[in-house]
Amino acid sequence: MAGRGAVNPGEVRAAVTAVGEWLRDESVAAPSRTELAAAVRGTARSLAADAPGGAVEVRVPPFVAVQCIEGLRHTRGTPPNVVETDARTWLLLATGLLGFEEAVESGVLTASGSRAAEVARWLPVVPL
Repeated sequence: MAGRGAVNPGEVRAAVTAVGEWLRDESVAAPSRTELAAAVRGTARSLAADAPGGAVEVRVPPFVAVQCIEGLRHTRGTPPNVVETDARTWLLLATGLLGFEEAVESGVLTASGSRAAEVARWLPVVPL
């Protein structure tokens, strides 16, 4: 990736493509931490670029947390609207291989706050 927060669509697509086989088939060997980090950070930062704002915080620990969706920017303490999940689930969402509601209902994604579900409107980020 270019700089912290910078988004290069070609690099993001390449990072997602590098983990695509694993996303489609969990029995495939997991990508390296570096490959996984690049795909997670790239897609989350792309979401933040596509839906600028600070109303919702998207967290994918330990890789990234971004604020997105037009509205007041949160600066201290726990944000009122949070979407949080693991790296694989985030990438499934970001590529359209998993739906937002399905992820919430299955418990692999937490979406708290009245505006958290608005993230679904901006998914997928990089369709596979």
